[in-house]
Amino acid sequence: MAAESESADDDSFESSNPTPIGVKLGSTRTVLRYPDEPESDDLTTVRTLTCLALYEDAITGSEKALFGEQAAAEYPDRVEYMLRSGLPEDDDRAELAGRFFRELLSANGVPSDSAVVYAIPTMDNDAGLENLTEVIESSDIGAHTMRAYPESLCGAIPAMGDGVEAVDDVFISVNMGSTNLEACAYRRGDQLVPFSTGSVTGNDVDRRIVANVEEETQGRVHVDLTTAREYKEEHGNVGEFEPFSDVIQQPGGGSHEFTIEDSVVDALDWYLDAAVDEVANEFLPELANDYMKVYQLSLNNDIAVTGGMACIPGLAEEFERRLSAELDRDVNVVVPDEPDLAAAEGARRIAEKLAGQ
Repeated sequence: MAAESESADDDSFESSNPTPIGVKLGSTRTVLRYPDEPESDDLTTVRTLTCLALYEDAITGSEKALFGEQAAAEYPDRVEYMLRSGLPEDDDRAELAGRFFRELLSANGVPSDSAVVYAIPTMDNDAGLENLTEVIESSDIGAHTMRAYPESLCGAIPAMGDGVEAVDDVFISVNMGSTNLEACAYRRGDQLVPFSTGSVTGNDVDRRIVANVEEETQGRVHVDLTTAREYKEEHGNVGEFEPFSDVIQQPGGGSHEFTIEDSVVDALDWYLDAAVDEVANEFLPELANDYMKVYQLSLNNDIAVTGGMACIPGLAEEFERRLSAELDRDVNVVVPDEPDLAAAEGARRIAEKLAGQ
């Protein structure tokens, strides 16, 4: 199994009932998954925007912090999304990420007596990965053990079974995230030919929606990236998209109602073509060149598709159709019930095994 990071000190293994926790510290959203109670089948899901706003207490003058949706709503002018590139790039962003994570854990009472597995992106950025590791491993959780596994493996686990069956299989995983498109082959947990590109992302879709709205409304409407992301998440649909209307306030007073017909679907159409091209013509040829048997076996098995973009209705099915056409062979795509939570859920299931539950 492709594991990274280290376990806690031997004397921390005395706990007989640690809480298994899965962590995905993402560029846009952070997700935690863990049982409500030890050995309970009911799960707690903590899901929030990965952002932080610092402000001065009006009475004491001390520095205070807000995180997540509350920070984004109350301090849009100063809120920091410290993982926009997928990782904390420098000391300042690592410090902000650490503060964010501590605030998140404290606010939700996440148990310190825990076995923690966190999902890490496939990125060629050793310094950023080290910063991410430090952010999580320096927190108060993970007293029993702390391990890191690839995000594309963690995300594939709930797509391919009720347990951790994926770890004993040969398959391809495609992670459609905000910051990167990742693809990787796995052979019984070993990561083969990890591929990542920042040129085909959910953030790119948001930027294209911004430009498309301006073009579709002939320059009368300008939306920001947050609004574009909301359009994508709330209205995005491949194959059954329905036009929708919105209202903006005009400078000087009054309002303007407008209808979106093509802006979102055109951006999604670009994304699908680009994602298929990267997987079919960049990742798969490299896999075939290095591991021909794995290539053949994995294309005969299910391809796991996860990440925020896979939440859009119809997108995974259309990805399957276009990839099959590009490869001139049938492929089968499977998607977890909650693609945006899949990495944290897969990490939790691994943590459960590590905790001996």
